[in-house]
Parts: sequence; C-alpha cells; structure tokens
Amino acid sequence: SVAERGGARLAGSGGFDIGPARLTASTLYESSDGYAPVRGAAAGAADTSLDLEARAAALRLDAPLGEANVSLRASVYDEERGSGLAGARSSASGHLLSATAARRAEEGRYGWRLQAWRRESDFANTSVAVAADRSATAPANDQYETPATGWGVNAALRRATRDIAGGRLEWELGADARFNEGETRERFRFMQGAFTRDRVAGGETSVAGVYGEGSWSDDLWLVAGGLRLDGWRNENGRRREWDRATGLPTLDESDPDRSGEVVSARLAARRFIGGGWAARAAAYSGFRPASLNELHRPFRVGNDLTEANAALVPETLQGVEAGLAFEGPISAFGVNLFWNRIEDAIVNVTIAEGPGTFPRAGFVPAGGVLRQRQNAGTIEAKGVELTARQALRGGLALNGALSITDARMDGGSAAPQLTGLRPAQAPIWSVTGGLDWQAADRLGLSMQARYESKRFEDDLNSRVLDAAVTIDARAEWRAGPRTLLWLAADNLFDAEVEVSETAGGVAGYAPPRTLSLGLRLSY
Repeated sequence: SVAERGGARLAGSGGFDIGPARLTASTLYESSDGYAPVRGAAAGAADTSLDLEARAAALRLDAPLGEANVSLRASVYDEERGSGLAGARSSASGHLLSATAARRAEEGRYGWRLQAWRRESDFANTSVAVAADRSATAPANDQYETPATGWGVNAALRRATRDIAGGRLEWELGADARFNEGETRERFRFMQGAFTRDRVAGGETSVAGVYGEGSWSDDLWLVAGGLRLDGWRNENGRRREWDRATGLPTLDESDPDRSGEVVSARLAARRFIGGGWAARAAAYSGFRPASLNELHRPFRVGNDLTEANAALVPETLQGVEAGLAFEGPISAFGVNLFWNRIEDAIVNVTIAEGPGTFPRAGFVPAGGVLRQRQNAGTIEAKGVELTARQALRGGLALNGALSITDARMDGGSAAPQLTGLRPAQAPIWSVTGGLDWQAADRLGLSMQARYESKRFEDDLNSRVLDAAVTIDARAEWRAGPRTLLWLAADNLFDAEVEVSETAGGVAGYAPPRTLSLGLRLSY
C-alpha cells in the first residue's frame, strides 16, 4: 500500500510443506514521512513530523514429533521514529525465540504442553527541552542504550472427559515463570553545549506461579473458572550517576529487594436461554507487576519529566460483570454491565511544576511539570457496554457499539489531591457506528464513525482534551479470485483529535486525513 505523506507498506507471508512439517515466513517494511502533531498557529520551528521506518520478519516451523507437535519460532524487528520535536528521536530493535511442544488431550488420554521463550531488545531515545515560543529545542537527555532481556517457561497437564453430569469437562494444571532484566544508560544535564552527567539504572523482576483452571459445558451451560498463586520479586535495583568530566559519583543508590504473593481467581457462567438469547456473568481478580520501565527508567516528553520509582508494588484488580446477548441470522445484540476496582494503581502523579531544580530529576523548565510513577490509591470504574449488528436488504449491514465508563480515583493518603478525579486518557463516552455495503459481487464499501467524549491528559485533570468525531471510509474491489484492490480514507473529514496538551496549553493531534491505496495478492 501507499499513502499520503510518503506512506508505504509492503508485507508478505507464505508457507510450504517439507514432508510432514510446515515452514511459514512473514516480513514487513513500512515507512512514512509522518505528520506534525502540533500544528496551526501554535506550531513553531521546534515542531517536526512523526516519521517512521520499520522492518520486521518472522519464521516458524511446525512439525510432528511422535504423538506430539513441535513449533519453533524466531522473529526480529527494527524501527526508527521521529518524536515530533527537532532533535528528539527514538529507535527500537530486538528478537524473539520460542519453542513449544504439545500433545492434544483426547478422551481417555492426558494432554500436555511445554513452552520456553527468550526475548532481547534495545531502545534508544533522545529528549529535548522546548523554548517557550516553540522556536527552538535544546538537548536534554540521551538514553543511548536500554538493553533488556526476558525469558520464561510454561508447563501444563490437560485432560478432557465427556459424560460428566451429562456434559464435557476440561481442565488444566500448570506452572509458569517469567524473568526480566534490563537497564537504561543515559547522558543528561546538558550545559554549555555538552552533557555533563552519566546515568545507569536498572534491575531484575520475576513472577512465578502455579494454577488450575477448568470448564464444564453441555447443551445449555458453560461454566469456567481458575485459581492462581503467584510470587513476584523485584531485585538488584540500582541507580548510579556521575560527573562526566571528573568521573566522581553524584548519586549511588541500591534499592532494597521486594517480593510478595498474590492469589487471583475467576469464575464465569453462560446460559443459553433459547431463541438465540444467552445470559452470562463473571467475577474475577488479577494483578500486574510494575514493569522495568516503571521501576527504573525516567523519561521526558518536551518539558515534562517523569521519574521512575523502584518502590512500586503490583496493582491488583477485582471485578464483576453480567450481560445478555442475542445472536440471530440477520441481527445480533449484546449488553454488558461491569464494575472494576484497581488497588495500588500505578499512576503518573504530578509532584512539582517548573521552573525549578529538583532532587534526582534535575532542572524542569517553565511550562513543564515533574511527575513520578506511584501506587496512587485506587481506581473504581463502573459502566455499560452495548453492541448491535443488523443486516438489511441489498447487501447492507449496520453495526454499532456504545461504552459508558465512570472511572474515579481515590488517592487515599498516598495522593489525596487525586481523590474524585478521573484517570488520565479515560473518556466517559465512546460510540462507534458503521455501514457495510456489498454493492456488487466485486465491490464492497464501508464507513465507520467514532466519537469519544472529552478526557484529561494529566492526573490533575487540568489539561482537557476535547471530544472528537472521526469517520473512516474504505472501498474494496475484487479484481480476481486472488487479487484485491482497496482505497481508504482515514479521518475522512480531517477532524482535529487532541491526544496531548502541554502545561502551556499547546495541543498535540492525532493524524489528519490520510488517503491510502493498497493491493493484496493471495495464492
């Protein structure tokens, strides 16, 4: 495909058999001159495009091994991006290796699965400070390397049995573990034309657990549940900073190791009522450990700085939901009510405004803020989701979805200033609606509209992102049994969709109208 503003994308995938085995390969190249997120009267010489160049490839081998099947996969990626500010760029690269051996569970015979994977990645990012009139930028930080490694294993035993209370019972018992280590290597404190400080920060994280899950089903019921016990650990955390001219340390910290256990569970049931109707309900809990980035890697966007926090503990989730759905030959409908509560929510909390110099973070310029990742109390969200689809005469079909979510913070004693506020980037209303028309045997047309209500860019709800409506359109022409041509217009009416805002009120926008043309060949 090709698109406006220098957009181009070339992708392919294919496979062939080698005796009883199958080899599958895929590759991707994508590039774009991008667009400037800040535009109009607010833009200055500091504002540049979000250009992109990305490459990726993957290779997979599937082969039988006795009564089992083995899958080996390798993938690699590399990309470079502009950050929308002069002198600010990022690059990322990495590779993934994985191996899976499994035997299917059949009547009277156990199944099993063994998996292992390893991922290595690197990331580089340059940050800049922006002049008040956006006429220029100055170097602020150079994260020239952030090497990271992750690996993990999973082992499971499975069984499927029929005629249990008139239905089918399936269960799995297993254990898994995930390990990560990484660090950021940076140059910072730019003064008199040069960086004057170096920083290395990083650590290790791990999560290991055992679990059991199962399901039972018959003609009317499906009941499923699971229980997990996980242990998490953050260790070997450190942060070292030193003067580049003298080599003398300016900060030398070792973070205490932290660990804990988390129990999580889920139980869900679905009942077919008849006439295409079904009811469902679920209750669940879960957790998310802090990432290496959140624990150890500070970052900067323009004049806003965000500090890491090695003292973070996992955030935990509890939730319940219930729904009703109808599925017919020409129509479908669904409604779902939910309630979620996240405790020890990991949030970027504003702790100071610039200009000023602050411990660890250094200098924050005017118009910027200093934030830190913190376990900032709880987030409680409740709402309703609606979906609908209706087929009409003449090859027409309508679809729509509505989401209403009331999410509120309770900062407690950790961040009382957040109590009663909404989480950042969380709109209350989200509505989508579309029309698909099979105008002829070879021609298909579609249009999709999306509305999102206003939301806030920051934790203090001081930066308001306006509500917006976007419309996408697409036409597909099947030139032959193996050839498809398509023409698409994203954000057809060039709506200005705010996605960010600085403390000075300068807005950043999502992509403008983009026309693209593509060709797909299948053999």
